[in-house]
Amino acid sequence: MIFLLIVCTLLAVIFAGGYYAYHTAFFSSGRARDDRHSDRDNGSLGSEVGQWIRQLRDRPCEPVSIRSFDGLELFGRYYPLHDGAPLFIGFHGYHSSSFVDFSGGSQLIDQLGCNLLLVDQRAHGKSGGHTITFGIKERWDVVEWVHYALERFGPETKIILMGVSMGAATVLMASDLDLPDNVRGIIADCPYSSPKAIIRKVAKQRGIPDGLAWPFVKIGAKVYGGFDIDETDAARAVKAAQTPILILHGEADGFVPCEMSDLTAENPARVTRHTFPNADHGLSFLTDSNRYRQLVTEFVCNVLLERNKHSENR
Repeated sequence: MIFLLIVCTLLAVIFAGGYYAYHTAFFSSGRARDDRHSDRDNGSLGSEVGQWIRQLRDRPCEPVSIRSFDGLELFGRYYPLHDGAPLFIGFHGYHSSSFVDFSGGSQLIDQLGCNLLLVDQRAHGKSGGHTITFGIKERWDVVEWVHYALERFGPETKIILMGVSMGAATVLMASDLDLPDNVRGIIADCPYSSPKAIIRKVAKQRGIPDGLAWPFVKIGAKVYGGFDIDETDAARAVKAAQTPILILHGEADGFVPCEMSDLTAENPARVTRHTFPNADHGLSFLTDSNRYRQLVTEFVCNVLLERNKHSENR
């Protein structure tokens, strides 16, 4: 009886800890992701960014939606510029939104002459679901959005995938999947190397022993979230990527350490990386917009031209 009591107590602690870890790291309620939260950074990031956010929120768009591989309705906003132009598909970060993460980048995409599709990641905004999986399931949503774009805009549509923070890790995790040749390039702004790395870093930052917390995180993800947090990561995916990748990261990033995105050695033939001195998390564009614009513009022009050359040689 004592043995059974001990076992039951241990199991109760394990599952209670897993439940707490799930709700802390992965759960997203409907109230917590109301679109109004997108205004939260208007003051902290300065009046210029606040103006960019309001401009993007007020910009006319077409609401669109798709069905995920596991049955969720995913929501997006389409901003057309020119028929037949290349399409950027943008993926925002953890507990954020496209209004915040692409408030400045959307202007750059317009200047590149591209159409823009900004999506609400699962368990964010108007998309369905209550579990954020740090890119594990979201990477398959990337594939579904690409298929949607090709079905709607035609099989010749050129696509650039772009993500910020968790969105950046998401598009990198999708880089080793069966993406069509239409995906000409991937741009990742301040990605983490793996869900494990960023979760353990945040736990340690909050005074929680990361080695002790991690088993409960794994249990919470598996039991209550229905996914394996160690299934893949950006570093592993990039090794097998065939699509050109541009990584951008602020050297003063206080949330995702800059060294987490140092993935060039994983696939030097495909990955190019640039860092921005004094730039905090997701603020490289704001810190040095001229250099940011130049790097993105050169990358996009090069990958579109390079793929066109390959097509002609065939």
